[in-house]
Amino acid sequence: MSRRKIAVIGIGKIAQDQHLPVIGASDNFELAAIVSTRGIGYGDVPVFRSPGELYNAMPEIGLVSICTPPGVRHAYVREALDAGKDVMMEKPPTTTISELDDLIAHAVRRDRVLFQTWHSQYNEAVYRTKALLAEEGVQSARIDWRESVRKWHPGQDWVWEPGGFGVCDPGINAFSIFTKVMPFPVFVEGAKLTFPKNRQTPVAAEIRFKSSQPHAPVLSAGFNWLEESDEIWTIAFTTGRGNSVSLEGGGRLLRVNGKTVLEHGDAEYAGLYDRFADLLDTRQSDVDATPFRLMGDVFLMGARENGPAFDW
Repeated sequence: MSRRKIAVIGIGKIAQDQHLPVIGASDNFELAAIVSTRGIGYGDVPVFRSPGELYNAMPEIGLVSICTPPGVRHAYVREALDAGKDVMMEKPPTTTISELDDLIAHAVRRDRVLFQTWHSQYNEAVYRTKALLAEEGVQSARIDWRESVRKWHPGQDWVWEPGGFGVCDPGINAFSIFTKVMPFPVFVEGAKLTFPKNRQTPVAAEIRFKSSQPHAPVLSAGFNWLEESDEIWTIAFTTGRGNSVSLEGGGRLLRVNGKTVLEHGDAEYAGLYDRFADLLDTRQSDVDATPFRLMGDVFLMGARENGPAFDW
C-alpha cells in the first residue's frame, strides 16, 4: 500500500520533536510539504509561507496536520476543509469551545475527516487504568502536573497572551487522561489561578472537582509551570476497593499499590498517526471535546490571584 502524502502546517517545537520524525518513520504517511511562516524547512520537502500557497502549488496533497498555536487554528482548519483536505489538529484544538463546535459542523458539511488529537491518551498504561477503574471505581483522585515553561515553550510569548492557555496548555494533557479513564463524569467545583503580574495567562492552578456520585469522591488537581527539576506528570487514584493506582510520566507508567505493573516508552504520536490512518480508511471523524470543555470550566470557575512577574 502506498503511503499517503501529508503536509505539516506550523513548524514549532512539537512538530520538530514529534510530528516530523513520526511521519518520517510511518508506513502510512509521507511528508510532502511544510508550511512555516518563518521559512523553517525539513529535509528536502517544499516549504511554503502560508496554507494558501501550499494548496495552490500542490493541490494533490489531500491531508494536513496543523501544529500551529491555537490562536490561528480555527481559521487554518476551516481553510483546509474548504480546500477539500482531511485534517489532523494538535491540542489544544482552538482558543474557544465555540470555534471547535464550528469546525466539527464544518467538517460534516464538507464531508471531510477531522481528527482532534490528545496524545497523552494514546498509552497502553492509560487503557489499562481505564479498565481497572471501571472495575473498582474511584474514591479519590489527585492530579499533579508540573513542568518548566522555559524548557517546553522557550521564548514563546504567545503562551502568555489571551488564548495561549498558560499552564493549562500542558494541564489539558492531564485532563485528556483524566476524562478518558474516569468511570463517571466530573465537574469543576472551584479553582484558584495564579497569574504573573506582567502576563495574561496563569502560571499555576489549583482545582477542585465534584461529581454526581453518592459516595462523593475527593478529586483535585494542581498545575505549575515553574518546575525546574524533572517533569512531574502524575495522576494518583484510590479505587473503590482501596487500591492505590498511579499513572506517572504523562501516562506511560502504571503502578498499583507501589508496584510497577506496566511501563513503556514514547509511542504516543505514532499512535496518533495510526489512528488518523484508520479514520481515513473509514471516513470517520474523531473529535473529543470533553477535556477542552472541562478546562474552559476551570477558567469560568477560577478565582484569580496575582503572583510575581515572569521573565524568560
